[in-house]
Amino acid sequence: QVQLVESGGGSVQAGGSLRLSCAISGYTRITGCMGWFRQAPGKEREAVATIVTGSTYYADAVKGRFTISQDNAENTLYLQMNSLKPEDTAMYYCAVDRIFWRGVCPKSAADFVHWGQGTQVTVSS
Repeated sequence: QVQLVESGGGSVQAGGSLRLSCAISGYTRITGCMGWFRQAPGKEREAVATIVTGSTYYADAVKGRFTISQDNAENTLYLQMNSLKPEDTAMYYCAVDRIFWRGVCPKSAADFVHWGQGTQVTVSS
């Protein structure tokens, strides 16, 4: 059973930074696509960034400000968020598509199988 636990959320002022972490347990080596999603009140869950086999994807809204990375030795996924804006306020979730790489890295939350509980990020103006 794959378990994902996010941490690092909090409240910051606009322009500030946060680093989210996602500790992954239950499987030694995950090669599938991993990602960070966010969901603001009243909105659908959206992909923020994904990573697989060293390739990354970023939503247009976060390009140049957010960086996704992974530490395979520690089984941890990270999201460095800089120059935060009030519109970045949301619950942030880490997710794993599949344990093993299946050749695609989806951008839809519905395609990801494993999820964490989320960590809240609040950015004030």
